[in-house]
Amino acid sequence: MKVMISSLSLALSLAVAGPAVAAEQKPAASTAKAAKPTAADAEAFIAAAEKDLFDYTVEASQVNWVNSTYLTEDTDAMAARINAVGTEKSVKYALEAAKYKDVPGLSADAMRKLDILRTGLVLPAPTKPGAATELNQIATDLQSQYGKGRGTLNGKEISGSDIEEQMGNIERTPTELAEMWTSWHDNVGAPMKDDYARMVGIANEGAKELGFANTGAMWRSGYDMSPEDFAKTTERLWQEVKPLYMALHTYTRWKLNEKYGDAVQPKTGPIRADLLGNMWAQEWGNIYPLVAPAGSGDLGYDVGELLTAQGKSPLDMVKIGENFYSSLGMAPLPDTFWKRSMFTKPADREVVCHASAWDVDNKDDIRIKMCIKVNADDFTTIHHELGHNYYQRAYNKQPFLYLNGANDGFHEAIGDFVALSITPQYLVDIGLLDTAKVPSADKDTGLLLRQAMDKVAFLPFGLLVDRWRWGVFDGTIKPADYNKAWTQLRTQYQGIVPPGDRPANAFDAGAKFHIPGNTPYTRYFLARILQFQFYEAACKQAGWTGPLHRCSFYGNKEVGAKLNAMLEMGASKPWPEALEAFTGSREMSGKAMAEYFAPLKTWLDEQNKGKPQGW
Repeated sequence: MKVMISSLSLALSLAVAGPAVAAEQKPAASTAKAAKPTAADAEAFIAAAEKDLFDYTVEASQVNWVNSTYLTEDTDAMAARINAVGTEKSVKYALEAAKYKDVPGLSADAMRKLDILRTGLVLPAPTKPGAATELNQIATDLQSQYGKGRGTLNGKEISGSDIEEQMGNIERTPTELAEMWTSWHDNVGAPMKDDYARMVGIANEGAKELGFANTGAMWRSGYDMSPEDFAKTTERLWQEVKPLYMALHTYTRWKLNEKYGDAVQPKTGPIRADLLGNMWAQEWGNIYPLVAPAGSGDLGYDVGELLTAQGKSPLDMVKIGENFYSSLGMAPLPDTFWKRSMFTKPADREVVCHASAWDVDNKDDIRIKMCIKVNADDFTTIHHELGHNYYQRAYNKQPFLYLNGANDGFHEAIGDFVALSITPQYLVDIGLLDTAKVPSADKDTGLLLRQAMDKVAFLPFGLLVDRWRWGVFDGTIKPADYNKAWTQLRTQYQGIVPPGDRPANAFDAGAKFHIPGNTPYTRYFLARILQFQFYEAACKQAGWTGPLHRCSFYGNKEVGAKLNAMLEMGASKPWPEALEAFTGSREMSGKAMAEYFAPLKTWLDEQNKGKPQGW
């Protein structure tokens, strides 16, 4: 997952790196009854909070930028200090906002801003003595345990990053894959279980102080609808794309059976999780060579080779990305973007190379941080990251608390849907590809299947991670059943199972970073859905009439104007209004994704004739 750093997201997401911990409060010396707060008090509180957070996030962004681009013990310490301040502010303002939420006479704007402050936390600690310290210690330890995690390969210790790489190596045997999967889940997940359960209890107390039934309900309250309605919405979206996933699952299972035989992967039932090229079976692209249709997967060109042939540099690649947005009528990036961004890895120091987009001053100091290489992946990533930057700049005139996406799925979806536009025709339009070398329609099956192995395969996993946590937070999943429920949900939604029986004390959920890292996950599911909805809307506005996956809206200023109108709204309005501004619909829908992959679905159905579906 790529990263986006914006002002509000920085202020409120610092609680992800460490829990949102409230200062331990002592009883007030005075017993005088406090006056009931008024709407005017709430407005004054909001104004003061926005001013304070605006100023803080500028300094915090600058410090974190230096830390990311000059990694030293000193800059690590500086970042830790400034981020701790942000955590304290987030907690203070969330608790204060909770006091005003039921004040009569509040304007819609005030209520929206109070909700943003109140729901921006991830792990709220209650104010009782000792709770904040304990929650902080547990959350820190869980992340540390994950970071230090090790598994084994052929009996030898191997790091988590090496395991991730080797799980995608299709030359590994089923025995080796099972060993890596099992050792990682046993060594990393199981030791966390008791601490995780304790952390859930403390966070739930904190959520109740903020006015929520539990922490899961608090997470689901940030979507302009009730927690119950949001859960129903995500399930509806899943049902709209489930037939596509089921077809992909059936086809992939059959190919794995052909590769490994009945003893390893039967023709019926769930797929063994360790055979899908990814530690969590969340994306299957690494095993594409095992499922690729003969011939049709070969495009006939490679974007990286096209760039190299024309002598394009990393900076040239960014200029090409900017040109895409300029073609839509958007203003050029500011001079500071070119002076202050990090485009390539410096030779003289350590940096964080993971691609990210930054909004440093809440105005127009937007940047990207990458270690760009001249290849197809980084070409796509540049288009994606710039999507964040143009979103950040578009909403920069909004009040501080609205400097964010319409919901947490929007920001990722903007960059993703623009990246979908890197079609052969777009490459022709920008002079990278010769018209005579545009792949013919018979290549589409391979193209779409390769995309589906990541984008479609991810959907049920993107949904179930938080489905499991919601049950943990509301108590319907007890600690004794943590692993049983995790395995059941993975089987129910993904149709996968562990490579072997799991012990009673297993905690397989803990082997996925976002669980010990306490990062809400539904945002990634929403982004996968929304990117296709945005893409379909843009293609309709551009008058495209061909197959959806071949559409390019490059150069269409009508699309750019409508897109910018949505981006400018930031988080100022409920997300259905932002969605309607661009797509004409107030409802998130998986139908556009189904339409995009419709040719593949037809092909899969033909391949799957006579083969069992489901598990």
